[in-house]
Amino acid sequence: MAENGKNCDQRRVAMNKEQYNGNFTDPSSMNEKKRRDREERQNIVLWRQPLITLQYFSLEILVILKEWTSKLWHRQSIVVSFLLLLAVLVATYCVEGAHQQYVQRIEKQFLLYAYWIGLGILSSVGLGTGLHTFLLYLGPHIASVTLAAYECNSVNFPEPPYPDQIICPDEESIEGTISLWSIISKVRIEACMWGIGTAIGELPPYFMARAARLSGAEPDDEEYQEFEEMLEHAETAQDFASRAKLAVQNLVQKVGFFGILACASIPNPLFDLAGITCGHFLVPFWTFFGATLIGKAIIKMHIQKIFVIITFSKHIVEQMVAFIGAVPGIGPSLQKPFQEYLEAQRQKLHHRSEMGTPQGENWLSWMFEKLVVVMVCYFILSIINSMAQSYAKRIQQRLNSEEKTK
Repeated sequence: MAENGKNCDQRRVAMNKEQYNGNFTDPSSMNEKKRRDREERQNIVLWRQPLITLQYFSLEILVILKEWTSKLWHRQSIVVSFLLLLAVLVATYCVEGAHQQYVQRIEKQFLLYAYWIGLGILSSVGLGTGLHTFLLYLGPHIASVTLAAYECNSVNFPEPPYPDQIICPDEESIEGTISLWSIISKVRIEACMWGIGTAIGELPPYFMARAARLSGAEPDDEEYQEFEEMLEHAETAQDFASRAKLAVQNLVQKVGFFGILACASIPNPLFDLAGITCGHFLVPFWTFFGATLIGKAIIKMHIQKIFVIITFSKHIVEQMVAFIGAVPGIGPSLQKPFQEYLEAQRQKLHHRSEMGTPQGENWLSWMFEKLVVVMVCYFILSIINSMAQSYAKRIQQRLNSEEKTK
């Protein structure tokens, strides 16, 4: 595998010396031009060039729609089959009958799975930045279930309203019957679906690097170019970040399935590099995706679940609130809104939310809601900027090709 990568790098260096107007282009000048083009694209953001960014964003959407329309037009049999299947599903959903109870059950489960898988994909794929959906959605959900389980001494929350709202069951439960495993089992589906979504979101870097290797082209992707530079300067890497990336690349390249599994099983911000490495060295798809799926949806997900459940267990939360109150000077004032918030949650769990909402809950809820809004807005802005830069890249590629044909 390493020998194939070395031969590919040698071929790419040779391709960089392509003929341009009868002369061989200096690779250093080509790299300099790519660097200038990249810097020019990076300046196309909403807070610097809002009108151009919005214009390029709109044009990129039109280009993508045109490309997808063309692809669908050339696959008419698949489109017709999909429309027929959709028509059957719509008819089954709308026609009254004894089957509606099963339809509603399937619909509920499908929407639940799709919701968490979608959040997982958004966490990995962000067209420039990922939306941290674990911190914003899954983590708070697990924490809410944990707090409710210890308060209610049960995880048999009434459905509905669970999972949209958690309230304690009417029957009395024996205190101390809640275990770590019972809470893990309660949130297993949501967590595993989210993990599956994150595994699916890791596929674009793999396919991008694989297509580049098979075609011999050099995509203008920053992470892929960083990966190639790392391969070229592997022996001279000195800083910690470069050595860490090189370690991930060596682990995936030499160990294979279990190396990918190890990288996917721990919180690893460098996992995109593992996907690029697997694509570059033509690791089989099911080897990469299978190891990524097991690592993210099973191993890593259970590690994260256990951490959140332990952190928000009853005695740990009480100790954290007491620790906040022990801070000299400002401790009591900081402790009060947390105590009021926890008390409000207990009232809601026991159907007593109509008694009034403490001010502390409003303050904490307001802060978290605004944090979610800010992060979602930033995510949307990053998508707009990324798509505008993609259209600018199309323009630069067209101008470069026109210069070569002159």
